Amino acid sequence: MWERLNQVVERFQEVEKLLGQGIEDAVQLRELGREHKYLAPIVKLYERWQRLQEALHHAKAELENTRDPEWRELAAEEVERLTHEKQQVEEDIKVALLPPDPDDDKNVIVEIRAGTGGDEAALFAGDLARMYQRYCEKRGWKWEISDFTEGNVGGYKEIILQVRGEGAYGWLKYEGGVHRVQRIPQTESQGRIHTSAASVAVLPEPEEIDIEIKESDIRKDTYCSSGHGGQSVNTTYSAVRLVHIPTGITVAIQNERSQIKNYETALRILRARLYELELQKRRAAEENLRRSFISTGDRSAKIRTYNFPQNRVTDHRIGLTLYNLDQVLDGELSELLEALRLADRTRQLAQMESQAG
Repeated sequence: MWERLNQVVERFQEVEKLLGQGIEDAVQLRELGREHKYLAPIVKLYERWQRLQEALHHAKAELENTRDPEWRELAAEEVERLTHEKQQVEEDIKVALLPPDPDDDKNVIVEIRAGTGGDEAALFAGDLARMYQRYCEKRGWKWEISDFTEGNVGGYKEIILQVRGEGAYGWLKYEGGVHRVQRIPQTESQGRIHTSAASVAVLPEPEEIDIEIKESDIRKDTYCSSGHGGQSVNTTYSAVRLVHIPTGITVAIQNERSQIKNYETALRILRARLYELELQKRRAAEENLRRSFISTGDRSAKIRTYNFPQNRVTDHRIGLTLYNLDQVLDGELSELLEALRLADRTRQLAQMESQAG
């Protein structure tokens, strides 16, 4: 750990020197800025550790040289406090030294689709969409609906959200997978509890330099937008469908009345799906990430259950159960996501120490 820490401190000094010289290359400046953002907290922890180490040294010297019983008792308490605090900082340093996910700071595209359960599943998909919208608002992130298809009695058969904010993917990436709801549907006359589901895919939104799409690889179709029931809502060919020929990935957007805006949105989502495809290949090649509990948009993995009669939320990946379903659906996701993030870092740390040993 200490060798790696010394390397971090040296690199941090190099990055600060480079940034101070003034860099005209936008790509290099962005990469250095990201690196500085990652290294700075580690260096601060190291500086704090050094101060604690020095204070602990003086406290131990005071304990050895003092003969007065009261002063010795105070010095012993100080040694114990500083020792505990230094050990905690060392643990924080170990976690901070974990390699960052390069996508954590990216904006995200959240795709929610109703699964088993018919109309009730569509209503639940609407609940999930509102939950994420409110969570974004609490975090100060911006969100907008890219496209949606309404359910027959409300909610959504499918809805796509774009989320922009610092660290958006780093937090929302834990939401990918199948979300299950247990409650009495509005249409249930006998009061029976039904189980429905909706799938969530969380895609990091790449920048243009992250993934290149050739125009020759895209087929663009335009058509009239349609509303609920399939009827045409305007007579202009504003809806856009993009087909990526090499992969067969299709994106259709009709939310805006402008064909240009729909094309830009469709291209952004297509780029995100292609980027996710590359991420899946990368993860499949890395054994440690294959074993991770993090769902990366795999809609076959049941990750969480929302039980209305018990006001209960259970995350099956870490066995965490909370009895504040109403608050969670109101966007209070912090406790769940912080627990997932901690579990993920703990797992990574255990793997790193196992490999080192």
